[in-house]
Amino acid sequence: MKQRVITAIVALVIFIPIIIAGGVWVDIAAFALGLVALSEVLIMRKKLLISPEAIISGLGILVVIAPTTWFNHLLHYLTSWYLVYLFVLLLLVRTVFSRNRFSFDDAGVITLSMLYIGIGFHFFVAARAVSLVTLLYALFIVWLTDSGAYMIGRKLGRHKLAPHISPNKTWEGSIGGTLVATILVSIFWYFFPTGDYSLITMVGLTLIFSIVGQLGDLVESALKRYYGVKDSGKILPGHGGILDRFDSLLLVLPVIHLFGLI
Repeated sequence: MKQRVITAIVALVIFIPIIIAGGVWVDIAAFALGLVALSEVLIMRKKLLISPEAIISGLGILVVIAPTTWFNHLLHYLTSWYLVYLFVLLLLVRTVFSRNRFSFDDAGVITLSMLYIGIGFHFFVAARAVSLVTLLYALFIVWLTDSGAYMIGRKLGRHKLAPHISPNKTWEGSIGGTLVATILVSIFWYFFPTGDYSLITMVGLTLIFSIVGQLGDLVESALKRYYGVKDSGKILPGHGGILDRFDSLLLVLPVIHLFGLI
């Protein structure tokens, strides 16, 4: 527990000034976090981090994460998504010349990971470009849902939520975490509003986003269970990997975008 707390404090001391500063610092942070998260999937898949597929997917995820405005200035006839598809094609070509060391299944897993991780961090950048409040709104939903679920689950948890992939999570913790996040984040939004929705609508949306965040956590739990690992990585002592810390946010941010807040 002591190591977990120390890691959290150090991470926040680094992370908070970056999101406050915004701009290129958030871009760099998103690129770095995306690459590390992708490397965690590659390691779980037992792929070398210095390999053609790692290089191709690394470049591909950078394109996915990059702000759309970058391509408006640099490329007049290619969209960012067409570039991503070119990297997918390179992964498919890799299956031809790998002598069965890199399969179509591998290409599929890596492509899905590029999109899953890349789109999440793309909207991390986009949320900060809208405003600091918008990004904090998303972060508070994830953080408070997670903290509320942990504390309430420990005290009141009786009924398992998804024992086949995450045996420690309970329905009581899940519901409690969502209620805590919905109440506290709605209060935050009342004093620091973003978007054009009414307070009642935002309470409902916050409830939805909190549930989506928990689904993101379970998605990553299912991934780890499939590959037989406890944590996605070891970069954050006591917390695991980048995917372990950002799994909820990777689903929440794109859904927030769907509702027009990003």
